[in-house]
Amino acid sequence: MNLANPVSYQLESENGEYDLVSFSPRWSSPVQRAIKRTIDVVGSSVLLVLLSPVLFVLAVLVKLSSPGPILYRWRIAGKNGRPVTSYKFRSMYVNADEMKQQFAHLNEMCGPAFKITGDPRITPLGRWIRRYSLDELPQLYTVLTGDMSLVGPRPPLVGEYEIFTQYQKQKLSVVPGLTCLWQVSGRNQISDYDDWVRLDLEYIRQWSVWLDIKILFKTIREVLRGSGK
Repeated sequence: MNLANPVSYQLESENGEYDLVSFSPRWSSPVQRAIKRTIDVVGSSVLLVLLSPVLFVLAVLVKLSSPGPILYRWRIAGKNGRPVTSYKFRSMYVNADEMKQQFAHLNEMCGPAFKITGDPRITPLGRWIRRYSLDELPQLYTVLTGDMSLVGPRPPLVGEYEIFTQYQKQKLSVVPGLTCLWQVSGRNQISDYDDWVRLDLEYIRQWSVWLDIKILFKTIREVLRGSGK
């Protein structure tokens, strides 16, 4: 499988309705799922311990950089849309959610997600930690608890999930992840949310432990390149 150029699937049937997503046969293997969960538990635990000095420094920097809490309480949709509370290092000003409507006309994404280049709601420090995905590190705890996986479709906000089409909801047929196929396939060049969903469904169809490992290594490369926004 070519991660940079994933196979495109036509999911729409002749009557205009979307077919159900097909699963890799490896999802039905207890051994394969156990290996995936073991990688999640061991990986998140080791990273939380090894990166604890980094987490401490980032927490101090966030607190000193602008008024507001250190962590952003992130209400996301987990597997099958179940609401989950996760946390990120706060990278925006405290009134960012209230300002979202003000900048809605600048949204570069087609669909329920929101993204604009040079988002004025992001703090100067936030711009840097987002570039290297450091704001995502507290989510390792959510991986440890089992509400997220190291690799899987990226979870949407609960508010975004509420306006999902049935086609888009299929991406949450499995546990969402900290990184995904989208993040290693030119994430900043994807502007149509359905293209993002197609990559998530491609992951579900092709999943294997080896695919997770390849995505993790490609994610390290993307983080070191500072490709985040």
